[in-house]
Amino acid sequence: MIRRRQPKPMNIETVQKWVASVILFHVGSVPAVSLAVYSLGIAKTDQGRGIGLWLMSGVIGLVTVAGMRLIHQRSPFTPWLVLGALPTIVTGFYLF
Repeated sequence: MIRRRQPKPMNIETVQKWVASVILFHVGSVPAVSLAVYSLGIAKTDQGRGIGLWLMSGVIGLVTVAGMRLIHQRSPFTPWLVLGALPTIVTGFYLF
């Protein structure tokens, strides 16, 4: 006979934190990735505007990850910030 482990009930505050984090991730990651990719096309005709958009994508990504950490009451200064800068890092290879 297989014994099933009973799931631990979640606290309502924990669920609210995760829902807020998922919403913030979506709201922050879509513009960060969009600006990073769009900056590649703009940089072909206007290098200054392309780099500006590219930098804004990095700032949005970093603020998104830091905000998610703050929602869970953790320090925003963590190696996870690299995840927020990932679209900027990847497109940086194509931009320069």
